[in-house]
This record gives sequence, structure tokens and C-alpha cells, in this order.
Amino acid sequence: MSRFSLVISDVDGTLVTHDKRLTPRAIAAVERLHANGIGFSICSSRPPFGLRMLIEPLRLQLPFGGYNAGAIVEPDLSVVERKLIPPDAAREAVRLFQQHRIDCWLFVGNEWVILNPGGDHVGRETHTVQTPPTVVAEFTDAHFAAVGKIVGPSEDHDRIARVTELLQTVLAGRANAARSQPYYCDVIPPGIDKGRLVELLAARVGVPRSEILVLGDMENDLEMFRKAGFAVAMGNATDAVKAAAPAVTLSNDEDGFAAAIERYVLEE
Repeated sequence: MSRFSLVISDVDGTLVTHDKRLTPRAIAAVERLHANGIGFSICSSRPPFGLRMLIEPLRLQLPFGGYNAGAIVEPDLSVVERKLIPPDAAREAVRLFQQHRIDCWLFVGNEWVILNPGGDHVGRETHTVQTPPTVVAEFTDAHFAAVGKIVGPSEDHDRIARVTELLQTVLAGRANAARSQPYYCDVIPPGIDKGRLVELLAARVGVPRSEILVLGDMENDLEMFRKAGFAVAMGNATDAVKAAAPAVTLSNDEDGFAAAIERYVLEE
């Protein structure tokens, strides 16, 4: 019998491959969790609507987190809880991104709103969330009043790291900033991180955190690591993430998610 009653996984860089595919082995691993009565959920920096294509193949039954748990929804996408970035903090984040020549995106409701359709990683995000962006001439007060997440994308990974550190300082107490990928800086509401989903599901399912295993690959997964009983870092994870986890599995392109489930949860 497994010592874990619940598994929560990051998505991009962890559950899916670099080209955003669920492998047959990953799907089979989740199916075996269900068969053994072990709960399963996901938490991602994607918007909830950008996770809808995973619900059926993984047979998700528990609430899951979008916007790094800034929006937690049921499998039918009805909202369990949701927080927004304060408008003044959202404006400040946009100003700083633009000052550093980063074309940022606003996630508002079921849309992602952008100014430059030719900007870095727009094509990648369109493929990932399977939803085209809404292109506008400028961000409006209505946008800033309803922002769930801001993303600053750039091919310059060092720039993303520097701007992330700057935003953490400038927005302290008003919003959280962290990299979800080497090329993405995410800004989300204050007091929100992926650890919130661990707390919510522990209460919902009625299991102690010591029986929760989590998997991830980036700095925005670290709060999830801290609040769970056991954490597995992906082989493609950053050094900081690997150092924070008691176990490291294969990369996301080597079925590292499934390998970790088989080894640490199903104990094969």
C-alpha cells in the first residue's frame, strides 16, 4: 500500500513533454493512481482554460489550479476560488516589463490580451493554451481591473531573471513574481502560490500533508514543495529546484513524471 494518498503535479516541464504532449506512459500512470484510490490533481501557471485539454485524458476529478493557484477550479471549470492582481500593481508590472523591452500579456477572464502579436513566444503560448490571443492597441482600465496573471516573455533568459528579481522587490506585498519557465516571468496576486492548492486539497480530500507527493521543475513550484510531504524534481529542473527536493527523476522528455509515480508512489 502506498504511503501517499494524493499526487499534485506541475504541467509544463513536468507532466507534458517540451512540445506539450501527454505521453501514453504518463496517462497510464495517472490511471493507475485512480485505480489505487490515490487522488491526482495539477497546478500550472497556465490559465484554467488552457488546461481544459488535460481534463478528459487524465480523468481529473479534483479541483486543480491555474495561474499558479490564483484560480482554483473544478473539472467543469466552475470557480472554487479566484484572486486578482490589484490594478495599481498590474499597471506597475506592465510599466516595468515595457521599460525592459518585454512585450507582456494580460490574462483577463477567459482571454489573454496582448499588444504585439509578433512578440516573443506568442506562437508557443497559442499552441500551449490552444486559444488565440486578443490583440488590442492598449491595455485599458477594464483590463487592469480584472487581471488574473501577467506574463513577461523573452528569448533573453538572463533578462527575464533580472526583471523577475526587480519585480519581486518593486511589487513586494502587492503581487508575486516568479519564473514559470526560463523564458517566462509570471506576476500573480499577492499571497498566492502553488502551495495554496496543496492546502486546499489536503482539506478537501482529508489527508495529512505528509501523504501528499508533488512534482515540479521551476522556482514557482517551490512553495508546493515546501507544503507537501514529499517532492520530486524533474531531471530538467533548475539547480535550485533540484536542491529543494529529496528526489530527482528523469526529464519531462524521458517520461520522468511516470517514472516518479512508478517508483515513489506505486513503489514498483
